[in-house]
Amino acid sequence: MDEHNRIDVQRNSGRQSSRPVLKSVLSGKSTPRGRGSPSFRRLNSSPNPRRDGRVNGFNTNCFRSNRIVLWLLLITLWAYAGFCIQSRWAHGDNKDGIFGGNDEIEKSFDLSVSKINISNVLTDDVQINVNQSDVREMDMAMETNGSRGVSHNILSVKKRKKRSRRGSSSRAKRGNKKKVLETENSKEVEVLEEEIPQTNATYGMLVGPFGSIEDRVVEWSPVKRSGTCDRKSQFARLVWSRKFVLIFHELSMTGAPLSMMELASELLSCGGTVSVVALSRKGGLLPELSRKKIKVLEDKDKLSYKAAMKADLVIAGSAVCASWIEQYLDHSVAGTRQLVWWIMENRREYFDRSKLVLNRVKQLVFLSESQSKQWMAWCDEENIKFKSAPSLVPLSVNDELAFVAGISCSLNTPAFTTEKMLEKRLLLRKSVREEMGIKDSDMLVMALSSINPGKGHSLLLESVHLATNKKPGGMIGDGQNFKKMLRGSDEKKGNDIKLLIGSVGSKSNKVIYVKSLLGFLSNHSDLQNSVMWTPATTRVASLYSAADVYVINSQGIGETFGRVTIEAMAFGIPVLGTDAGGTKELVEHNVSGLLHPTGHPGTPVLSKHLQYLLKNPSERRRLGLEGREKVKKMYLKKHMYRIFWQVLYNTMKVK
Repeated sequence: MDEHNRIDVQRNSGRQSSRPVLKSVLSGKSTPRGRGSPSFRRLNSSPNPRRDGRVNGFNTNCFRSNRIVLWLLLITLWAYAGFCIQSRWAHGDNKDGIFGGNDEIEKSFDLSVSKINISNVLTDDVQINVNQSDVREMDMAMETNGSRGVSHNILSVKKRKKRSRRGSSSRAKRGNKKKVLETENSKEVEVLEEEIPQTNATYGMLVGPFGSIEDRVVEWSPVKRSGTCDRKSQFARLVWSRKFVLIFHELSMTGAPLSMMELASELLSCGGTVSVVALSRKGGLLPELSRKKIKVLEDKDKLSYKAAMKADLVIAGSAVCASWIEQYLDHSVAGTRQLVWWIMENRREYFDRSKLVLNRVKQLVFLSESQSKQWMAWCDEENIKFKSAPSLVPLSVNDELAFVAGISCSLNTPAFTTEKMLEKRLLLRKSVREEMGIKDSDMLVMALSSINPGKGHSLLLESVHLATNKKPGGMIGDGQNFKKMLRGSDEKKGNDIKLLIGSVGSKSNKVIYVKSLLGFLSNHSDLQNSVMWTPATTRVASLYSAADVYVINSQGIGETFGRVTIEAMAFGIPVLGTDAGGTKELVEHNVSGLLHPTGHPGTPVLSKHLQYLLKNPSERRRLGLEGREKVKKMYLKKHMYRIFWQVLYNTMKVK
């Protein structure tokens, strides 16, 4: 070895020996580096170890050796961008069309949804009429898709679009034909409804509703009109902190939906949690439910089943709910089938729709003895056996109407006593009658119900025509019996019969039947100044205050119960009803009202009863007071919920 190499070897050995002792990573022991150990300095390393670490942290070699980290970073950024785009797409932020999709479909869908919302917006005095063609097309589409909500419908539209692109041209043609047929059918329905507009030009005299007059005279607000629960009652203690799901077959202003809405309001007032499933959103109750802060579920299928399974009790309020009940029972499991079915119809077609599910529910509830007997007879014919005996829960007069009628209820305060409300009711009567143009001596006869053949409006018009016909010999009742009935009457000259028919615009009205009534009036000019019409509304206290006589002329097997019957009786109005169904259970002949036969044989009898009450105001007062006392004893809210508590208690099996 030459001198130069020897000097280098000595220099290197000196550096190695002067290094501090290092610890082995594996053993943790101190291991000095010997003269023969290889050098640990990396190429291109810095003489300063700390500076070397900082340089290597941002060196490109580090990125090259961590390609997995780079890929993960790129994937994360890509996923975040996709999430943002999808979120904007789901919330409808597609103004510029940058997210793709069929803009025309989405715009038409948004338009339909907006029209549905507009059509449901009602005020106390005005009902907004809109073109319903798009609304009906949207309803048909929602029913086809199971009404699973807005986002689901948008996605399903896009999925159908993709499938149609993949499918054959013939399948697309068949689909287009089907859409055309559905559109044509919806247009036909629309034409039927728009043939009878809600204007004075059509009905002659369209009056009311009188919500603004009612608020001014009675001096109450929506806050005062909210129900107040009796916290000391057994019903309140049972309902407190429990969850309920109520099934509405529709949201129209008719008996069953109104009764279910009041039940939901009472459950909320008593501290329960309430969710409503509406099988059909048609009708004007949606704003009223919103005012009462009653939650309506957007979905009537899968989401409603999940909500029902989490509830302590499910209450269905119509025989029309049979299909929902059947699907719910198929989806639910043991322990989640606590269900009360409150049936409020009494016709054979409703029984046929319900018979396959009747023996599967836990508890059936009927409104009247006559309805219960009729359904039990049909069940015997079909050999249907129940899990438990059906219960009987009659309806009641709600506190809002009892308050105006001057009957003690939860809404009374020291400033609004029953005596004070009786005075206000007289002022309300005077104001509404002046608005209608009715004299004090006139007898206002009222019939508030859906306008269809089952309610007997055509027979009522014939009876009023006979009662107002003043030609000699033209009056039915010239016989000795009728003369005896009129003998000694306190008749005053100038007394006239005025008839008020409701409810115009109700979903349950039959267009052809309404046209026949209008045709009858056009052929009898003497009636045109005696018949008035009023729109569908929940503000009926003013109408009852103005009326002198109420007519419930239900035909066939009669009225199931007659919610309007007890409401009229609460206001001291005598009731003229058919001797059938639940009406004969409520109205005692010549005690709280007068009864007449169903069908055409009852027409002349009803005419005589109208004449008798027209000429005998004192008899109207006597019959009205008797009916009012019966309501105070049997058909107030406290009476109904005392019975309903037992039904809920037995169904939920509270320990």
